[in-house]
Amino acid sequence: MKKCIVGMLLVGMVATGAMAQNAFKGVIKYKVESTGQVDMTIPAEAAVAEIKVMGEDLFTKSAIFMEMMEECVVVNGLKSTHCVNFAPLLGFLRGQGSEFTYQGDGKILVREEVNQSMLDSLEIVDTEPGHFYLEYTSETREIVGVQARKVVRHQYNDEGTDHPVEMWVGEGIGPKYNMLFNGIKGMPLQCTMDMGEGKAITYIATEVVKGKVKEADFLLPDGYEELSREEMEQLGSEIREELELLQGE
Repeated sequence: MKKCIVGMLLVGMVATGAMAQNAFKGVIKYKVESTGQVDMTIPAEAAVAEIKVMGEDLFTKSAIFMEMMEECVVVNGLKSTHCVNFAPLLGFLRGQGSEFTYQGDGKILVREEVNQSMLDSLEIVDTEPGHFYLEYTSETREIVGVQARKVVRHQYNDEGTDHPVEMWVGEGIGPKYNMLFNGIKGMPLQCTMDMGEGKAITYIATEVVKGKVKEADFLLPDGYEELSREEMEQLGSEIREELELLQGE
């Protein structure tokens, strides 16, 4: 099964099927550490992270949980909205003489939806290059007072080699399908990510704060414009072309 959320250019499958409602409301706080054989410097602003939860809704602006150039992500069940800031990159490229079909300032909303059948298939073993599947184990442990289950995401690269990611997931404090984390069931409380060349980063929950969230915490920020799938694909293609031209000079 390919990734449910494959970056900022995918939009638009219709969600179907009923979902069990998650009643938890609160904030999950994390620390982020270098845990590989080769030490990495974690900037102070990136050494802590958090995700706000209200039922099936999520909000984060922590870099560890987002793609590059994203400033926040809002999840509503099987739908997610990514606030992407291309302004610095577009400003640089335009300063080099690049021109784009897109004329905006680069602050863009990208909306994504996935369907129920895709999520239901995530546990089917799939070893095709570029695909992944989720293995839910029977192993559990307690993290910050929450029972967490070990889940392994088997991710296959283009050569068909598995690069498994191990995480510990609290199943009672997150959405039935968590669209921040490729559709896992619940909220990751610990995960280690291999950064290559002996480097690794681990984020682990340090506190679960019940309550302390309100509907206003999940509103999208002002100043962003939504682009269609076609417009985003066009912009992405043009940016790649301009970057390749600059690298070739």
